[in-house]
Amino acid sequence: MRSFGLLLLALGLAVTAPCRADDTPGPQGPPSAPPAPLKKSSLWFDPSTLPFLPVPLIGVDPNSGTTVGILPVWLHSNDQQQISRIIAPDLIYNPYFGIGAHFRLFAYPSQEEHWSLVAGISEHVQREIDFSYEDGRLRDERWTMTYTLIDDRDGTPRFYGIGNESPTLDETDYTQQRALAEAQVGFNFNHSWQLLYTAREQNVDVTPGTLTNEISIESRFGRVLGVGTTNQFLNRLSIVFDTRDDVTIPSDGMKWVAYGGLASRTGVFNDSLYSEAGVVGRAFFPVLDGTTLATHMALRYLPTTDHVPFWALSSLGGASSEVGGEQALRGYGSGRYYDRDYFASTIEIRRRVLAFDASATHVEIELTPFVDLGRVYAHANTFPLQQLHQVYGVGFRGVARPSVVGYVDIGYGSDGIAAFTGINYPF
Repeated sequence: MRSFGLLLLALGLAVTAPCRADDTPGPQGPPSAPPAPLKKSSLWFDPSTLPFLPVPLIGVDPNSGTTVGILPVWLHSNDQQQISRIIAPDLIYNPYFGIGAHFRLFAYPSQEEHWSLVAGISEHVQREIDFSYEDGRLRDERWTMTYTLIDDRDGTPRFYGIGNESPTLDETDYTQQRALAEAQVGFNFNHSWQLLYTAREQNVDVTPGTLTNEISIESRFGRVLGVGTTNQFLNRLSIVFDTRDDVTIPSDGMKWVAYGGLASRTGVFNDSLYSEAGVVGRAFFPVLDGTTLATHMALRYLPTTDHVPFWALSSLGGASSEVGGEQALRGYGSGRYYDRDYFASTIEIRRRVLAFDASATHVEIELTPFVDLGRVYAHANTFPLQQLHQVYGVGFRGVARPSVVGYVDIGYGSDGIAAFTGINYPF
């Protein structure tokens, strides 16, 4: 839920859409007097002249609960009416963590280069500093570089046990403190083929939960591996085939990633925690003008494991899918299902239903019905298409080309209804 306000930013741009004169000639009358000059204070009462967008912030998440607040947003665009920078601090209230505040800066100097900085703190438990930088996104040059730094403490994670049938009644919470540094270096053979190396070092500390009316993890799962402090160094090598027509807002083409990796406690290949192998596919088909059929599939296997912490297992839940990481299951909170291996698949129909010119850019609104399917399992010979968890839902997306997508996704699964907001497509 770190970026929930930016969804409402994308949808809230509507308040600044300029009124257009009616081209239909009307009855002639006496010429009207020129408008009186605006007083400086009156600028605050005209949405089209506000110095920033005062976006009301409402976030709903199965793990975090309901968060409310205010999000003043400053938008900067280039000569092509494309957003080049977003500054979005907020002041929020959450019943679990009290009053909090964030600072967000998203910069889009070009389609090749993006970077962002998010920092926040709350009265209780929560804090975060996230920085990411990406260069060579379009793969038109020989190299693509991505760097990520994260230092956060989060009191919202849940754990229900290991297995595809872990019951809701076994829900526990815990506090996770994480320090992560990741570098990805891609060698581009051409525009479509890439060899990608990922190096990630992180320290994760799982401590007792702090939420009232929730059982803490050590009370029910005190012996599960991963409680306490674990260091992890991951080396992963991927082969990427990508023919999408756009990196951020694709409507045609596909992207396939086949990867293998080794995670250890210290050093490069010492004291192995697990090995991994997997494949991720995404395909986009334009079916009508303004309509895209978007599909996603992921398989991940852990051939060897040695004292692997539960949070490094294959997992399903939440609103987004990461290569080699958690896969979206939008009727459940993040971390709903854990086990050694997983299969996940999603089908979405992204239909543009509205477009308008806002004061800073051109905005499109998409209506997106979707289906998420997935399961986790302990043995590689398990048939992955049996006993699938099913989620049916609908999403609303605000798109400001070429770089910004904000979303509201509402899904229904066996645990009930879940709602998510944030930025970027789920895959």
